[in-house]
Amino acid sequence: MRKQQYGVSIMGLLMIMVIVIVVALFGMKVIPSVMEYRTAKAAIQAVARSGVTNAADARRAFDNRATIDNITSVKPTDLEITRDGNQTVIAFAYRKEIPLFTGVGLYLDFAANSRD
Repeated sequence: MRKQQYGVSIMGLLMIMVIVIVVALFGMKVIPSVMEYRTAKAAIQAVARSGVTNAADARRAFDNRATIDNITSVKPTDLEITRDGNQTVIAFAYRKEIPLFTGVGLYLDFAANSRD
């Protein structure tokens, strides 16, 4: 009697590899944008905690941090700076377009404020 074999066929292995490669390429395109968002959010939180008293000082402090941390998606003019009692609240929102391949892209909407 022949013993039944178990395992993955070459076609199954190729399909799994294609799926893994597509997910890896997708991740390599999206992860830098998410990391930049997290860096920008940390920067506005740090600026708000630093005790800035007016919008010009907050924008200048954010610009300094953005230069050091290489934040290019959020400019100091994009910041919405308000007061909530005696606390400064800094917020931003933007959309990032990530081209995946010819004719196909991904839009990510990012929004943050220093209270979160």
